[in-house]
Amino acid sequence: MPLAPAGGSQAARTPFVLLVVLLLGGGLIALLLLNSSLNEGSFQLTKLRKQTTELTDDEQELQRDVDSYSAPDALRRRAAELGMVPGGDPAFLTPGGAVGGSPSPAALVSPPAGRSPRRPEPAPHTPGPVRNRSEER
Repeated sequence: MPLAPAGGSQAARTPFVLLVVLLLGGGLIALLLLNSSLNEGSFQLTKLRKQTTELTDDEQELQRDVDSYSAPDALRRRAAELGMVPGGDPAFLTPGGAVGGSPSPAALVSPPAGRSPRRPEPAPHTPGPVRNRSEER
């Protein structure tokens, strides 16, 4: 004598199989989404690394430019182009207010042949007075 009818075991197995299929399908979809987001993050990381490398190269190039402009010979040459001359002996003030040292004026150096010292040019445009935003309305 069977304890349960034969047709009932088939009906009880169907929800379990459906549940397992749904769990497997959901897991596969979740893995697909996870993999896609990881690939996107990998592409972004590659792009940011490339950008970092480019910016580092730019920074090093700018630092080389600054170093070349701040070299003593370059500063001396640029100062001569602007008509500057080397200063004389300086005088120093002590904390008590006394003058120390013997100051001397800068020696006048004639500019190289064919060149005259350039005077600083005035600013091309000076801004007008600053207005308050409440005045503009």
